[in-house]
Amino acid sequence: IMDVKSLITGLSVGVAGFVVLTEVKKAISKPSASSVKNPSPGKRKYLIGGNWKCNLTLQKVAALVKSLNSAGPIPDNVDVVVGVPMPYLSLVRSTLRSDIEVAGQDSCVKTFGANTGETAATMLTEVGCTWVILGHSERRAGFNGHAQELRQGESNETVATKTKLAVDAGLKVMVCVGEHKKERQDGVTMKIVGEQLTAVKSALTTADWANVSIAYEPCWAIGTGLAATPEMAQETHSEIRAWVAKNVSADVAEKVRIQYGGSMKAANAKALL
Repeated sequence: IMDVKSLITGLSVGVAGFVVLTEVKKAISKPSASSVKNPSPGKRKYLIGGNWKCNLTLQKVAALVKSLNSAGPIPDNVDVVVGVPMPYLSLVRSTLRSDIEVAGQDSCVKTFGANTGETAATMLTEVGCTWVILGHSERRAGFNGHAQELRQGESNETVATKTKLAVDAGLKVMVCVGEHKKERQDGVTMKIVGEQLTAVKSALTTADWANVSIAYEPCWAIGTGLAATPEMAQETHSEIRAWVAKNVSADVAEKVRIQYGGSMKAANAKALL
């Protein structure tokens, strides 16, 4: 049984945390949505996603939200989404401009239950998320530290199951696919990507694809400073769209948005877009 001293200490810490969060919220001005018409809208809306990964402190999150809030109008043919660390989701959604959507960086392979440390897709919707990132290469590969901490990455089937649960919960999904460097060198990129997409296809109905985008992120370009050339990215995007047309439907292939991710920054963003 918790003693009185521990109870008071716990309550004090909780109150202090609430006060800090309240002050951070007060310091952020949340503007209305602001868009500008793009005269050349194209076939599909652009989908621009920024994944914050396991970065930023509370104060740095507040500073980044302020920066985004003052960034000016967003073209009306562009959807912008930020992938936020789980503890900051509510804060970001309550303070970020409404025309930038918020994504969870992962969700659980089950709905609810004894899954310590996991976040159910429904939980993400309840804190204001409209998107979730699934199958990121860092999760497919696992997080390997010391020898005794080796952790197996997520299988294609696990990613597919998560995708279906997320869509059914009302989320839109950026499902990530991509090959390792040796697989690129061996010329089997689409064999690997096809296997990843086959698992997703098996889990989804045709209608589900309206809430799915495909993020092509070559594993060798994640966190390495290396990036695919625009030509490499375009070639693989075309092959992915052809795969969807053949294996799902021509209509889905025409509508699905395919993103590129992997060491993308201001210096190369224009060419890759």
